[in-house]
Amino acid sequence: MYKFIILLSITILSNPLQAQSNTKLLSDALALSIPMLSYGATLYNEDKQGQEEFYYAYGTTVLLTSTLKYSIDKKRPDNNGNDSFPSGHTSSAFTGATFIHKKYGFKYAVLPYVGAIYTAYSRVHLKRHDNLDVLTGALIGIGSAWYFTSPYKKVQVQPVIQSNYTGLKVAYQW
Repeated sequence: MYKFIILLSITILSNPLQAQSNTKLLSDALALSIPMLSYGATLYNEDKQGQEEFYYAYGTTVLLTSTLKYSIDKKRPDNNGNDSFPSGHTSSAFTGATFIHKKYGFKYAVLPYVGAIYTAYSRVHLKRHDNLDVLTGALIGIGSAWYFTSPYKKVQVQPVIQSNYTGLKVAYQW
């Protein structure tokens, strides 16, 4: 997935005549692909708990962002709409990056964080948001993911109680 993000970035940014539309396209792609990458990691690791945590984290992000966006009537810097606060692209990207960070470790989240930061930068650069919009979006994404996500455990121990036996189930993933 990292190779896909890098290839997409290079392809989109390679034409300087379309820099602004390329920047918009890349920020749109990152706002979707970073959370998809984090959910994909839960599928790859067969991490059912992580899938549930992702639902809560991302759902909370969408709910908070949408509620604020449509209850606070803030005009966009480009005067194209009154739903500027907070940045949904930024909250989405930071939810995905922070989920990966807390669930699987910082080393796996470096590129997603770079993508999330670029998404925030691009939203200001494109005059779709101001700094407060993207900062608030980032805080919503980080807070939601951090609150609902627990670190991934390679070793899991569960009690097993049946009518004819009692024991422990120990699972190790490598």
